[in-house]
Amino acid sequence: MDEPSPFTGPSSAPPVGIVMGSDSDLPTMEPAVAMIQRFGVGCEVRILSAHRTPLEMVGYGRTAAERGLKVIIAGAGGAAHLPGMVASLTVLPVIGVPVQSKALSGVDSLYSIAQMPAGVPVATVAIGNGANAGLLALQILATADPRLTEQLRQYRDGLRAMVREKDERLQHGT
Repeated sequence: MDEPSPFTGPSSAPPVGIVMGSDSDLPTMEPAVAMIQRFGVGCEVRILSAHRTPLEMVGYGRTAAERGLKVIIAGAGGAAHLPGMVASLTVLPVIGVPVQSKALSGVDSLYSIAQMPAGVPVATVAIGNGANAGLLALQILATADPRLTEQLRQYRDGLRAMVREKDERLQHGT
């Protein structure tokens, strides 16, 4: 019988925290939630603004590890301070998701997240790519979970098979 995963199961606290600065960021972050759940891993989802609810954000970041979180995904647009501020409050890995903005198409968010000072790293995915943030969080968790590692390997194998099938159809004109 398989050993239970340290990150799944009804009695486990969710290992992934997903935070965003506004509910308008939810369409960008929903693919992260979906990817995490696709692999049977739990997550908590919160709206915490670095500017409008800074005390709540501080409390969240400071208590993340003791509440059982292992990795945090933080989405933010515009000034995009949330990922960096959360990273400054915890030693857990933080993955920033730049949310596409109207003014600068998310490039401002990407630069803000990617320009963290030495000593406070934030991993960053492409603008609007919540799904990759979810996958990166899962890969981080998989370093301590062989079953999750195997699930991710199967996922990648499925991607390869899908591309090969599309190539085969193209080559044969079907």
